[in-house]
Amino acid sequence: MDIQLPASATLETEIRLARPAKATRASDFVSRLQVIQTILGAQHFAVLRLTGHGLPSARKLTLSLHNWGQDVDGNARALIEAHGAAMLAHLEVSMLPLIWEGAGDSHFAESGAAPFTERLPARLVPWSGMAFPVRLGAHGNGYVVFLGTFIAPSSDLVVDMHMKSCQVLIDMLASEEKKLAPSEALSEREITCLQMAGDGCISEAIAEKMGLSVHTVNAYLGTATTKLDAVNRIQAIAKAIRLGYIT
Repeated sequence: MDIQLPASATLETEIRLARPAKATRASDFVSRLQVIQTILGAQHFAVLRLTGHGLPSARKLTLSLHNWGQDVDGNARALIEAHGAAMLAHLEVSMLPLIWEGAGDSHFAESGAAPFTERLPARLVPWSGMAFPVRLGAHGNGYVVFLGTFIAPSSDLVVDMHMKSCQVLIDMLASEEKKLAPSEALSEREITCLQMAGDGCISEAIAEKMGLSVHTVNAYLGTATTKLDAVNRIQAIAKAIRLGYIT
């Protein structure tokens, strides 16, 4: 599957995807991120999503959610100009959270979190920051960033908040995909076939368990793949998990 979660030693706990009953409102994601923000002692959050594919020059980070009260464009530009290139490069090779010092009195306190983070060079931005990388496949890569004048989390807190940030982006992606094709709901048999395929069963085994022909099973898997706008069965299974159809 194309879902990748934090890979550091203490971030191997599996995130279980709950079945979403309906598309979640943006305000719900804001509330969840503000809780993490408060726990970390930050003043703002920003969700940066990776857009563009192919050559590195075609990829960039764009702001998709935030709680800046004013000068949103200026703040986003300052953040991306200061650390965007380093964040893009880091996302390709590591899932360690990034931290950096801000200008003036803004700083990131030395703490037990150091072994679980990577420090970026200080830049002329007005806040210190912590950026949690998230990799969820072609459309879900990016960072959940928390900004403030003084951030000093413990190592356990860093791990926990990274996992919670990942879950927020998983739910955001599932909510977006739910909105894209509400009429393309999967049938019960399509879901059953996808679930068995996701459990490692080949078409012949699925056909035997369901009392169907192999041709019929492949037809169900094919229509499910089309409805999910996936390029192959593996991607269809991954999307079905994100959308909560299967586990």
